[in-house]
Amino acid sequence: MKEERNIITMNEFGNVVMPKDIQATAMSEWELCELFNVTAPTIRAGIKTLCKNGILNECEIRHTIRLSDKCSMEVYSLETIIALAFRIGTYSAKQVRNAVLERLYLRKEKTSIFFSLNTNGIAKAEYFS
Repeated sequence: MKEERNIITMNEFGNVVMPKDIQATAMSEWELCELFNVTAPTIRAGIKTLCKNGILNECEIRHTIRLSDKCSMEVYSLETIIALAFRIGTYSAKQVRNAVLERLYLRKEKTSIFFSLNTNGIAKAEYFS
C-alpha cells in the first residue's frame, strides 16, 4: 500500500511551491537537500543539532513509508522541514521560511463569536462572523 505524501518544491524562478494539504507533507533527505540547496551532511548536522537542543524529538522527526512490497523510504515530518528552514542559512531556506510565514499570515479562517443573552428566562443566541 503506497502512502500519500506531499513535498515542498521550488520552481526555476526561486518561488516556493507549497502543497494545499500541508499536513500530509513529508520529504526525504534527498528532497530536502534539493529544496534547501545543501548537501546531505548539512541536513544531518542540522537535524542532530535541533534534536540535541531539544527543539525536535528524535522519535517524531521521521517515519518510513512503503513505496512497494520490497522498497520503503524514510521521510521527515513537516515540523522537521520547517525547523531546518530556520536553521539553514541558504537563500533557498530563506525562501521556504518566507513562504511558510506568508501562508500563516494569509490564513483566512472564519471566526464565529457566540453570545448567549438571557432575558426574562428566555435564552437568545446571536452569531457574528
